[in-house]
Amino acid sequence: MSEELQPNLFTMTDGDGNEILVRELDNLFYNGVEYVILGVVPQEENTAEPDVIDCFVVQVRPFTDENGEEMEELIPIEDEKLEAKLIEIASAKLDEDAEEEEI
Repeated sequence: MSEELQPNLFTMTDGDGNEILVRELDNLFYNGVEYVILGVVPQEENTAEPDVIDCFVVQVRPFTDENGEEMEELIPIEDEKLEAKLIEIASAKLDEDAEEEEI
């Protein structure tokens, strides 16, 4: 992950080596482990919010850097079954949040 651009907005490198812009949508805990739901920010100049956002979930792993500062690292999910379960939970959480905003 590279430097933070704005609150909750980051550039990352995808599996193909391309830089993508992502936004932190929400956090969740599953089996005592923290995960973050990230949404890909569309590259189009149209600034309207899309109906469907490409999202993915990554693990948040805290660590202490060489200066003793507490940091967080985002780790891809390697286990396909775990990833599918986390996406299911994340989708339900985002749908619930969207419904609450409409009320």
